[in-house]
Amino acid sequence: MRWTRAGGTWYFGWNIVAVATVLTLLSVGLRLSIGPFFFPIAHDLGFSRSGLSSIIAVGMLVYGVMMPLAGWLVARISTRGVLLAGTLMVVVGTVWTVNAHTALDFLLAFGVVLSIGLALVSPVTLTPIVSRWFVRQRGMALFFLSTGGMAGLAVVTPVLTWAIEAFGWRHAMVGYVALFALLALPSVVYLIREDVPPGADLRVEGSTAAPAPAPEPALGHLGLWQALATRPFWLITLGLFANGFSMTLLGAHGVPMLVDHHFSPTTGGLGIGMIGMVAIFSTLVLGHVADRVSRRKMLAMIYFVRGAAFIGLLLVATPGQLYAVAIVGGLVWAGSLALSSAIMADVYGVRTLGVLYGIAYLCQQIAGMVSAWLGGWGYETFQTHWVAFGAAALVLFVGGAVTLALPHHRMRVPAAAVRGNWAD
Repeated sequence: MRWTRAGGTWYFGWNIVAVATVLTLLSVGLRLSIGPFFFPIAHDLGFSRSGLSSIIAVGMLVYGVMMPLAGWLVARISTRGVLLAGTLMVVVGTVWTVNAHTALDFLLAFGVVLSIGLALVSPVTLTPIVSRWFVRQRGMALFFLSTGGMAGLAVVTPVLTWAIEAFGWRHAMVGYVALFALLALPSVVYLIREDVPPGADLRVEGSTAAPAPAPEPALGHLGLWQALATRPFWLITLGLFANGFSMTLLGAHGVPMLVDHHFSPTTGGLGIGMIGMVAIFSTLVLGHVADRVSRRKMLAMIYFVRGAAFIGLLLVATPGQLYAVAIVGGLVWAGSLALSSAIMADVYGVRTLGVLYGIAYLCQQIAGMVSAWLGGWGYETFQTHWVAFGAAALVLFVGGAVTLALPHHRMRVPAAAVRGNWAD
């Protein structure tokens, strides 16, 4: 396979990043945009706040349990096969969800089938292939991948809020997933390729020489079980626990919390969406420096500032204050997944990355399950959102602290690959 187009310098790996970003936007957008659906579904099906929160929590757990399996399937089958199977399950789960009328039906459709489908079309499935296509610019590539998640939050939340008010939650969900399938299927079939050229993006631009070898990861020689016993893996995982707790809480209960605080659903949806919108642009900036600065320090900063933003969301009283906090939160909302996966690939290599990242992502989704449940139970029990959103701020501060305990590591690029435009 050619590295570039004839007469051009376009690296095919960026096509992989583009497809992965779109798929992440679609899958994460649907998963994180349950907030606008929350009250319409609860009122339509007669669910209590805690009852629907429990179903969402089960869905988060199923989503998380599927992560290690998704990583294993990618290694055993192919990225393309896993993505196609996931898209099919998303369609089936959605059709079942909009036709569900009982709690058990809704649990099986939304909490199980749809969650499995979204897990198979998730960053865990896409991160290994992006990491294989990029070595020198891995941080930037993974940041661009995380842009899809931010765009999902920014674009999908307000769009679905409008669509639900205009057409009802069932039509809004079906229309979204129809678009999902129409975009995902041809992209996966025609653009996902696993035949990575030797040396990936370490090849010198315009050179006919053999590509430089990739640097040896610090713990790349370890097998799966040996890697699981190392300290860096669990420090990264603890950070992802904080990430999952906060992201799921905001996605599931951010809009309901703002409505309870006397904001309109449209204003609440725009406020939450603005976090993702700002995060799209901050991701592009952070991506350019991710391969040049200490990744652990950048990741810790993201967790600390995000924790402060969660407290700010509880205190806002006007739309202007809401949008100001959303802008600050959006500046650091991106990057936690990209930096975590980049650090993991730097330390352990890409051979076991899919399963390792899947296991870490499972812990993130367990955190999401807890926060999804706590958001409903905490409010019904204590009539305040401080229980759940205050807990999110606390775990984010802890996540930042443990991230600073990670060993300092920067990818060492072979000197042969550092020339001209490739130089840091």
